[in-house]
Amino acid sequence: MKMIVKNLEELNLAAKKFCEQIGNKRVFLFYGSMGVGKTTFIKEICKELGVKTEVTSPTFAIVNQYYGEKYKFIYHFDFYRIEKIEEIYDIGFEEYVDSEALIFIEWPQKLGQLMPEAYHEVHITELENFMREITW
Repeated sequence: MKMIVKNLEELNLAAKKFCEQIGNKRVFLFYGSMGVGKTTFIKEICKELGVKTEVTSPTFAIVNQYYGEKYKFIYHFDFYRIEKIEEIYDIGFEEYVDSEALIFIEWPQKLGQLMPEAYHEVHITELENFMREITW
């Protein structure tokens, strides 16, 4: 699916459509340049999934855990600050992936050999006039 998002209201619509298509998929890799809106889109998705707590960027924590209405656990990873793959091992990443949780990963290119077997890509691209193209 591809959507052009012109403003935050349309981002909410994109999140709603995204959630309607999750199905039995569990691991989503979010690609896009710094500041393109990966975390903002994940916030809207979490809102659609019934997360009641504040959704924030896990840039410094590396992983945030949320509780949704449909999914008991939602894990949101941000590997931007990761410098060595050992850091990903150290947080027990494989255990998160082996769980039944819904998983959102920003900067998945840092995963290397830890890339999950099954995953779905989300690409966010900046267009002119602050618009974004989101594909999944």
